[in-house]
Amino acid sequence: MAHTLSAKKRIRQTETRTAANRATMSRVRTLRKKVAAAVQQKDKEAAVGAYNRFASAVDKAAKKGTVHPNRAANYKSKAAKAIATLS
Repeated sequence: MAHTLSAKKRIRQTETRTAANRATMSRVRTLRKKVAAAVQQKDKEAAVGAYNRFASAVDKAAKKGTVHPNRAANYKSKAAKAIATLS
């Protein structure tokens, strides 16, 4: 158990950040699955719309530092490549 005030504050901050990061990553994973589902159904219009929402969410996660920027680019690249196979 933390004894100093600063250590207690760090614990509180960590809990807050962990909750925010979990929520952000959960949203990214959900949107990623929606893109994959649209690609699976070969619905390009839905896939593009889902991709736009996914790309926005993953860029925000990278901006906040939840996801590494290169990892975010990798996610977006793979999703875009999957959508490109539909045309």
